Amino acid sequence: MLIAAVGLAAAILILWRGSAATEAAVQDQAVIALGQRLYAENCASCHGADLEGQPDWQTPLENGRYPAPPHDETGHTWHHADPLLERIIRDGTAAVVGDGYESDMPGFGDVMSD
Repeated sequence: MLIAAVGLAAAILILWRGSAATEAAVQDQAVIALGQRLYAENCASCHGADLEGQPDWQTPLENGRYPAPPHDETGHTWHHADPLLERIIRDGTAAVVGDGYESDMPGFGDVMSD
């Protein structure tokens, strides 16, 4: 009887953990889908639908501003810590860099939230 009870408890634990993992995976998929939608709606027009950025993104334009960098492995985005990237997205590059720096990267704090 004790062996049966332990076996039942183990089965319940495995099923419970499995359902929690499944629920977490579903939530992760929902967050990923939301991120993809937000990127497509707000970022892809400058940074590219495939994260490719604008041509010659490391060379300043005539106005001194830089083209939008890629967000894939060829760009520099991944060099920055998440909190800095969050500030740039929320407030815009010029506000984060300060000191009169000009950028075409606007802040999206009035459009998106955490």
